[in-house]
Amino acid sequence: MPPGNLIDGRAIAAALQAELKERMRALAARSVVPGLAFVRVGEDPASKVYVGRKEKTCAELGIVSETHVLPENTAEADLLALLDRLNADVRLHGILVQAPLPRHIHQERVYSRVLPEKDVDGFNPVNVGKLMLGDPTGFLPCTPAGIKELLVRSGVKTSGAEVVVLGRGNIVGKPMAAMLCQKEQGANATVTLCHSATRDIAAHCRRADILIGAIGVPEFVKAGMVKPGAVVIDVGVNRVSDPGARGGYRLVGDVAFAEVQPVAGLITPNPGGVGPMTIAMLMHNTVRAAEVAAGKHSQSPN
Repeated sequence: MPPGNLIDGRAIAAALQAELKERMRALAARSVVPGLAFVRVGEDPASKVYVGRKEKTCAELGIVSETHVLPENTAEADLLALLDRLNADVRLHGILVQAPLPRHIHQERVYSRVLPEKDVDGFNPVNVGKLMLGDPTGFLPCTPAGIKELLVRSGVKTSGAEVVVLGRGNIVGKPMAAMLCQKEQGANATVTLCHSATRDIAAHCRRADILIGAIGVPEFVKAGMVKPGAVVIDVGVNRVSDPGARGGYRLVGDVAFAEVQPVAGLITPNPGGVGPMTIAMLMHNTVRAAEVAAGKHSQSPN
C-alpha cells in the first residue's frame, strides 16, 4: 500500500499544539503562565534527549520550564525533598520525573510524592485510580493518551473494535487497555492485553482491528501477524546493533515496518508517529493543570 496509509503523528501533534496556543492566550489574559518542572536523575543518554525535546516544545508554546538534574547516586530522600519543594512552588503547575530512575530509588514512592494535581505524567496512584474508574478529572499518561488522540483524529472507529495491546507495562500497556475499554467516545472497544505468558500471541494479533505494539522487542510484529486492513500503532523504541550506523546502533520499533505497512490499513511511522503525540499530551496536561489551578485561585476568598 502507498504511503497514504501513514498516520502522521507530527502533523496531529502540531494541530493539538495550535489548539493549546489558543488556551494559552486565554490564560495569559488572566496573567497565568503554565509552568512545568522536569526532574532527571543521572546521565542516561536517552533521558537527556527526551527532556531536551520536551524543553524545546515548552519554549515553542510559551510554557515556562525548569530542569533539575541530580547525580546518579542521589539518595531517595533527597529526590523526595526536591519534589516537596516543587509541589509547594505556585509557579509550577506540572512536575515530570523522567524515567528510568536509578535502581536504588523506588519509582512508586517517587510517583506517589508528586501531587495529583501536578502529576502531568499521570502516574500518581490517584490519577491511575481515576483512569480505571473513568473519572475525567484525573490526568492520563501521555503516551496512551496520545495514541487515543491519534486514533480519534485519524477517524479510526474504536467502538466495538477488537483491540490487541502487546505489553502490560504501567506506562503504556495497562493504561492503554483501560482507556480503550471505557464506555465513552473514542473508546468502547473490546481489548485483549497480551504479554510474555500469552499463548500464541500471533493468533491474538491476527484478530485485531487495531494492533498496538508496546512490548519492547525489536520488530516483533511481522506481516503474518497482522490482519489485512488493520490499524497498527508502533510504540516501541529499541536500540539494535548496526556497525554501519553512527554510534554503532540504530533505533527500531516493535513493528517490522517495511513488511507490515503493505498489509496495514493505517500505520504509524517510527519515528514520527507516537513520539510527537506523547510530548503534545504532556503539554496538554500542563495547560489543563494551569487552567484548573487558575480556576481554584479565582474562587478563593483570598
